[in-house]
Amino acid sequence: MLNGYIPVLVFLFLGLVVGGLFTMGNVLLGPKRPAAPTQSSEAQIDAYECGLPSEVKEGFRFGISFYLIAMLFILFDVEVLFLYPVAVQLKAYGTFALFETLTFSALLLVGFVYSWRRGALDWR
Repeated sequence: MLNGYIPVLVFLFLGLVVGGLFTMGNVLLGPKRPAAPTQSSEAQIDAYECGLPSEVKEGFRFGISFYLIAMLFILFDVEVLFLYPVAVQLKAYGTFALFETLTFSALLLVGFVYSWRRGALDWR
């Protein structure tokens, strides 16, 4: 009964060992303190996030269109994921599932066109 868990335990052990080796290598071989700040090294020390220039610091706010497009992407992406189980077992479900999937896709397309026509996908 325990034989089924041996591969999982081996991979867990190897993952911990490799992670520990990389962490120790970073501690032992990495720099102990940052270099003295100069004009060229300040840009290297700054965090680089999401393609924003280094001059933008805290307090920067994204426009509402960014969040709206992100939510629409997640919404349509998750809805498309519902098509995968039907596609895998389409023969088992038969033509009923095919017509239901086509109806679902048509409704998804109507929602996408509605969002598009309302200007939700326009970057302002």
